[in-house]
Amino acid sequence: MQTTFNRISVVGLGYIGLPTAAIIASRNVEVIGVDVSENVVNIINQGKIHIVEPDLDILVRATVQTGKLRAVVRPEPADAFLIAVPTPLTDEKSPELSYVFAAAKSISPVLEKGNLVILESTCPVGTTEQMVEQLADARPDLSFPNTAGEKADIQVAYCPERVLPGKVLRELVDNDRIMGGVTPGDADRAADLYRIFVQGECFLTDSRTAEMSKITENAYRDSNIAFANELSMISDEIKINVWELIELANRHPRVNILSPGPGVGGHCIPLDPWFIINRSPETARMIRCARDVNDSKFEYVLEKIITKAKRFRDPNIAILGLTFKPDIDDMRESPALMILKRLASSQVGTVYASEPNIHMLPEGLDDVVFCSHDQAIAQADIVAVLVKHKQFARIDRSILKDKIVLDFVNAF
Repeated sequence: MQTTFNRISVVGLGYIGLPTAAIIASRNVEVIGVDVSENVVNIINQGKIHIVEPDLDILVRATVQTGKLRAVVRPEPADAFLIAVPTPLTDEKSPELSYVFAAAKSISPVLEKGNLVILESTCPVGTTEQMVEQLADARPDLSFPNTAGEKADIQVAYCPERVLPGKVLRELVDNDRIMGGVTPGDADRAADLYRIFVQGECFLTDSRTAEMSKITENAYRDSNIAFANELSMISDEIKINVWELIELANRHPRVNILSPGPGVGGHCIPLDPWFIINRSPETARMIRCARDVNDSKFEYVLEKIITKAKRFRDPNIAILGLTFKPDIDDMRESPALMILKRLASSQVGTVYASEPNIHMLPEGLDDVVFCSHDQAIAQADIVAVLVKHKQFARIDRSILKDKIVLDFVNAF
């Protein structure tokens, strides 16, 4: 079986796929990026990027200029295929896997004996095995590890990403990775590929355990955040400064309480626990409880803002921060954005929004005034800080003295 990789295809050029493609291409390996969006493909082939991630623009420009990275809308033959497409939730909180299976279908015509297929998208347990079955149905002329084991023509593995937006390029290289093979040999070969650019350790296991490890990591984080968010609401009820409380409690050598916020956002933590809950709805009681706490926190914050606004006849409300975490442009599942939308639709007053990492508001917020934080504060009766951006930490406190300040992230 081939152990070197001269050409690697990355299917899905979003927040994970594009940085991964660029990192591999920077290691002098030819990379073909595949995306269904012609606009995305054209942007990348110009050496530009369609997302915000520190230093990614430099890396993409360099690898496109050297010819090591190019983007296409239809898959081409390669030695290995990495699938990094979205796996959102349906309205019923069930995993939507159609993008994964569509990506698998798209590469099936160009698969050749000796190829390696790796799924990186966050998935419920058993998805990799389902994908193998679909590939086998599409290409009966090739053998797959679900039936042929180690002697299969095509090897398949599940290798989840575990990076932090804003630090993706560094963490793709430095973080340990999990190689979940359909067979042990598949895991070995996946490790050969990732060692092209990963300096962390590669841990080998089976695909089901690897799938569960990814969603377990984020369910664990969700539970810890839920504790902090619930503690903040309790502290508010009994008139205790939660920030001081957490600082003091964390002086215990075995206590490390996280910082509360307006909820939980991003492409992983609010979604991944549902992949467990969906499979074990009766057993995953604590994981479900944590989700309920974090999902309810933005409602709690919203009610706090509205209650303060009712003190005024026609209040001006400044919302500072819309992304799901500090100092990035990513608003996926952002509780701050949900609060803004609900506040705008409530018509409780005039709403000003400041988000230094974007150039315009999402659609549907025409009644919101988008401006700098200085302008928003100058007009505001109420200032609600929802994201701890570095720009907000530098705000002159004197301009807040006549305002009602609701600081939900300890920015001040």
